[in-house]
Amino acid sequence: MNKEIIFELQSPYRNNFQINGFTFGQGSPSAAIIGPMRGNEIQQLYICSQLIQTLLSLEKKGSISKNHKILVIPSLNHYAMNIGKRFWTLDNTDINRMFPGNIEGETTQRIAAGVLEQVSGYTYGIQFASFYMPGDFIPHVRMMETGYNNASLATLFGLKYVFVRTPKLFDKTTLNFNWQIKGTQAFSLYTNQTDAIDEASAKEAVTSILRFLSRMGIIKYHTHSGYISSSLEDDNLITVHTHTAGIFRSKVKPGDDVVYQQVLAEILHPYEGNVIAQILSPTNGVIFFAHSNPLAMENQVMFKLIHRQYI
Repeated sequence: MNKEIIFELQSPYRNNFQINGFTFGQGSPSAAIIGPMRGNEIQQLYICSQLIQTLLSLEKKGSISKNHKILVIPSLNHYAMNIGKRFWTLDNTDINRMFPGNIEGETTQRIAAGVLEQVSGYTYGIQFASFYMPGDFIPHVRMMETGYNNASLATLFGLKYVFVRTPKLFDKTTLNFNWQIKGTQAFSLYTNQTDAIDEASAKEAVTSILRFLSRMGIIKYHTHSGYISSSLEDDNLITVHTHTAGIFRSKVKPGDDVVYQQVLAEILHPYEGNVIAQILSPTNGVIFFAHSNPLAMENQVMFKLIHRQYI
């Protein structure tokens, strides 16, 4: 394992800001793996740390295949993480909305440009991502529909679901989209948690990465075959809103089977504590995404369901 500086920002008042990368193996740049870009992505940081430990062990055993190099960048925004902020602390900008970046631009634009330059040229790119809204997912792998993507490759992670997203305008400033434009097969992995550690889904994420790397011939590693993935698109998900604000009390979690008109959650009066609204399932299906904040705002997205016919 080699540790290297991927990107560095000079600072006149404190230590320089450095983004470090860890490389395993030598030769062709085969896979680049990127951890948190947001300061609340604790689960993603933990997964990267566990992946680095496993890859180090495999390298010592000679299990990194010849002429293959793996790069792991465990964090792009530990500055925000250190002081409990979600976005870049000085201007509250999101690094994952700054790609492809500008090396002469604002701080987060320079970070995006510097990192993208270092990870371009890798055959496969994997990002541990989180959703822009607070909530938990079924573990799944996600790709952007760019015309360069190969959704069949995403099934090799062995997770239950592969989600292919049609990019909206703001998606074109994300790492996943720009990585693909640069010629890398890019995947985003989502797990159950973001700002807390969930051991089970973290282990599942690490195993899925190792499974993928093994199937692509990059490492020598034996694991169970995982799931036969179901492919999903935007139209396969049903979004459930709340029309009442208050304290949110969920009755279900990601992965739960639900039936038509089942109570998914209750909204409580914030002062009096009584139930003022119920959120009902509009169909039979599976909870794909569940809101996790204890407060619900009017017309906020609370759940995303996979309709039963797409499972």
